[in-house]
Amino acid sequence: MALVVAQEVPTSSSMAVPHGPAGVGEARHRMRDQLRGRGVSETVIDDAVLILSELLSNACKHGRPLGDALAGDGDVRAAWRVDPTGRLVVEVTDGGGPTRPAPATPSVTAHGGRGLNIIRALADDWGVRDDVRGEVTVWVVVHHDVHDPAAPHRRDDFAPRVAAPPVAALPGLDFADAFDDLD
Repeated sequence: MALVVAQEVPTSSSMAVPHGPAGVGEARHRMRDQLRGRGVSETVIDDAVLILSELLSNACKHGRPLGDALAGDGDVRAAWRVDPTGRLVVEVTDGGGPTRPAPATPSVTAHGGRGLNIIRALADDWGVRDDVRGEVTVWVVVHHDVHDPAAPHRRDDFAPRVAAPPVAALPGLDFADAFDDLD
């Protein structure tokens, strides 16, 4: 006779993540395992993990750690939950920074600045919440209903929502200008 023990899969999770790249991988693995255990499709999980990575990277690059810790010493907080309606929400909270999180318009040759644009393209909704202690939380609704049979299907309009404008559409920028600094 075998004894079967059912393990309840949490509907939400919150964890302290070191302010820096060290804890991002652990947070991604934990999220992936927990969402799989909830029966969330791999496509939605992939989007959620990418969103979590972008949010944590932004928090470590642009925000301060929570509390009084110095940059690189403290933690930020990552949280995710699937509510009773199936809505998957991911949040990352940091100690605030010199600027408010907002999508950038990076140049074609820029090495960064696309994270929130990627999030905006993948997510159903997102926003920023401030609290009285100076903490800043970026929240993302990854999907309104992870149990919807259509949830595993990527949006048809994803590529146009993240694609950079063509160089010809940028006022005052000639194609040759992109190579001026290579001389």
